[in-house]
Amino acid sequence: MPQDYYDVLGVKREASDDEIKRAYRKLARELHPDRNPGDKKAEARFKEVQEAYDVLSDKAKKSQYDRYGFAGPDGGFPGGGRAGGGPTFHWGGGSGGGFPGGFQVDPEQAEEILSQIFGGGMGGMGGFGERRTGGRRPRGREPAVPVSADVSIPFTTAALGGKVSFHVNDKEIEVTIPAGVQEGKSLRVQGQGPGGGDLLLKLHIEPHPYFQREGNNIILEVPLSLSEAVLGAKVDVPTLAGAKLSVTIRPGTASGSRLRLKEQGIKGGDQFIAIKVVVPAPKDERSREIVEEFARLNPQNPRSGPPWE
Repeated sequence: MPQDYYDVLGVKREASDDEIKRAYRKLARELHPDRNPGDKKAEARFKEVQEAYDVLSDKAKKSQYDRYGFAGPDGGFPGGGRAGGGPTFHWGGGSGGGFPGGFQVDPEQAEEILSQIFGGGMGGMGGFGERRTGGRRPRGREPAVPVSADVSIPFTTAALGGKVSFHVNDKEIEVTIPAGVQEGKSLRVQGQGPGGGDLLLKLHIEPHPYFQREGNNIILEVPLSLSEAVLGAKVDVPTLAGAKLSVTIRPGTASGSRLRLKEQGIKGGDQFIAIKVVVPAPKDERSREIVEEFARLNPQNPRSGPPWE
C-alpha cells in the first residue's frame, strides 16, 4: 500500500496550501538529485515527495484523494503531469544530474528548487534553458531575509508620531513613526537592509523626564505645597503637545489624588495630574504652634474605619 501523501510531506490533513507548499520545498531541496548523486534512497524518497505534492497541491486531485484515497472513484489518479494537462519538466532520462528512469516535476517548482540549490536561475544549467510560461516571466531569486535592528526613539515621538533618522549599518535612514507606538513594536522598512532586503526596526522608547504612560493615557506628577493642598490653588501644568494648562486645585486635595485633563493624552487618551503633597518640617517653635493650633481647630482622624477600628 502506498504511503499516505500527508505523511510523505510530514503535514497534517488539515494543513493549509501554504503549509503543504513549504513542506514540499524543504524536502525537495534536501532530496534533490544534485545533492544526493547515486543515492537510491534519496531517489525513491524524492519521487514519493513529488508524487504527494502533485496530488495535494492540486485542488481537484486533493479533493478526490481526501474522499477516496489512492483508489479514486475511477480506480486511481491519472499518471504523469498535473491536473488539467499542464506542462511538466522531466528529470533524468540518463543525462545530467537526474535519476535514471526519470520522473516528472512541475516546471515552476523545478526552477525554484534549482535556484535555491545553485543560487541562480534556470538559464545555463546544461540544457534546462528557458521554458515557456504562458506569458509569465521566470521567477528571480528568493527575496533577502529581513535584518533586525534595535533603535531608540524619544517618548514624545512614540506618543505623537513623527519622523526620526537612524544610523543602521553605517547608513542613515529616515522613518515615520506612527502615533501611539508601543515599546518593543517592530517596524518594517522596505529595501533598506543589506542586499536590498527589508529592515525590521525594534523600537525602544526613551523615558521622559516627567511624563509617564499608561496605555494611551499620560500621567504627570504635580507637587503641591501644604498650603496649596489645604487652601486650594491654580497650577499651570505642561501637556504632551507642549502647551500649558491652568488646573484648579480644590481645598483639601490629598496626596495621591488624580485630576483628569480630557483628550490630552495619546490618540484621544487623557492626561492625569497625580497630586503629590510636599509636607515641610516646622522651622521654628512658632511654626509648630501654628500647625498645632490648626490641628485643634480642624480635627480629623484619617485612619478611621477598617482596618483601623
